[in-house]
Amino acid sequence: MNKEQVKKVLGEIKLWMDRILSVACAILLSFMTFLVLWQVFTRYILNNPAAFTEELVKDSLIWTGFIGAAYAFSTREHMSLTIVRDKLTGTPHKILMIVIDALILVLAVMVITIGGFKLAISAKMEYSALLGIPRSLVYSCAPVSGIFIILAQLINLFEDITGEKVEAGEAKDEAKGGNQ
Repeated sequence: MNKEQVKKVLGEIKLWMDRILSVACAILLSFMTFLVLWQVFTRYILNNPAAFTEELVKDSLIWTGFIGAAYAFSTREHMSLTIVRDKLTGTPHKILMIVIDALILVLAVMVITIGGFKLAISAKMEYSALLGIPRSLVYSCAPVSGIFIILAQLINLFEDITGEKVEAGEAKDEAKGGNQ
């Protein structure tokens, strides 16, 4: 495969990854909003609070945080200290970006994905007090988001090394259509 073919494949991966992550975050945020409104309604209007909502909101918030982090790495919109990066130009800047993205990749593989998988497996016999669901369902957000972060970092490393931005497939097609 040549560089353009790799870039096209990575663009398709990025397109689908960004879609999946953004839709998942939107669904989770909508779900949490509904649960909080339901909790307020049952507490103050019915005077009989729905106890399950607190645990579901907490678990949904954990999933939203991890999925949102994966989306932030994919779009390169995560929080970062840029004081050193912004001062560098040329080859030193490129080397720094490669090192940073490689370190994030190692962290995503070792801690988030492998460590999260081990945590989820270790909690498979532990159940939530109120809902009775395995805690491993909540903890599985780490390896799931870790896989997405790994994909995002591989795309980011490709961009760092080649100096070319990988465009999501549809955005690239829309840009071409707008120019014609």
